[in-house]
Amino acid sequence: MLGGTEFVGRAVTEAALVRGWQVTVFHRGHHAPPPGADGIIGDRTAENGLAALAAADGPTWDLVVDTWSGAPSAVRDAARLLSARAARYTYISSRSVYDYPTPAGLTEDGPVVAGASPDAGDDQSYALAKRGGELAAQDAFGDRALLARAGLILGPWENIGRLPWWLNRIARGGPVLAPGTPDADIQYIDARDLAAWVLDAAERGLHGPYNLVSRPGHTTMGGLLDACVRATGSDAELRWTPAEKILAAGVEPWTDLPVWLPPGETYDALHQGDVGLAHAAGLRCRPVEETVADTWAWLRELGGTAPQRPDRPVVGLAPETEAKLLGPGRRADAASGYPQAPRRGPSRR
Repeated sequence: MLGGTEFVGRAVTEAALVRGWQVTVFHRGHHAPPPGADGIIGDRTAENGLAALAAADGPTWDLVVDTWSGAPSAVRDAARLLSARAARYTYISSRSVYDYPTPAGLTEDGPVVAGASPDAGDDQSYALAKRGGELAAQDAFGDRALLARAGLILGPWENIGRLPWWLNRIARGGPVLAPGTPDADIQYIDARDLAAWVLDAAERGLHGPYNLVSRPGHTTMGGLLDACVRATGSDAELRWTPAEKILAAGVEPWTDLPVWLPPGETYDALHQGDVGLAHAAGLRCRPVEETVADTWAWLRELGGTAPQRPDRPVVGLAPETEAKLLGPGRRADAASGYPQAPRRGPSRR
């Protein structure tokens, strides 16, 4: 496992350990790997950072799983080094590799971004970096490479902040700005379901690209937020607000209001994708209620503060902006961070 101490990498590592597999985690030493995994310390971005993997008397592996999302050259170097010492290579890619605009229902055969290179450095967009990583994996492993094109990933150990933000916001209670309409389909994958599928796929010798996310209709925005209300046991009142009003206020979908996208090309790309190939190959997605409840339990164990990747922006809507959108008579409470009803004087009736 290249990585293996946070979020998706950790989910893959833990799933493999549960199966009784022997797991080696190559990581920088910033976080401890799951108990039971062997560790090799190294930094693939540093000069000679792969030296520990290059040891002449080092082990061989049945599978390498790589979640890298930075410079494709890092994938290139690791894949080339391991091509003769590993049977298969699974690269956790992204549906962002498809050329934009991505129409609803696009399959794995759809056009991908042009200009990506496995030799590229850090000056690449996310889409180009992920596509470059795919090319690097395939260059080194050929038909022994599996490209798991994940969509939105949620679940315990999330270090992006999307579901943790919604859970913490709803846990505080009161009126909550709920974006758009509750019946809007959303697609995502629980990191643990992703992990189970890539391990199964490696055992079966699958290769090439697979869109890896739930089917459209697996749940909705309303289903996700309702599950957050139930999991936290709060008195939150979801106030569904038209997309037009939210956008007019300068609120950014996906970042200010995580997961949510208004109708349009980006929504079609991220929440209306074709995932028939992966589901035919055994992908099973647990109910949204389970993902939400387990993430909330994990958050509570941490005291409510989720880890945050330093290379990703902090997500979430400012309390003052939420208060304005909820309408007159609401104010952002500085202590709680959520809009409160105004205090009422004695009744005059």
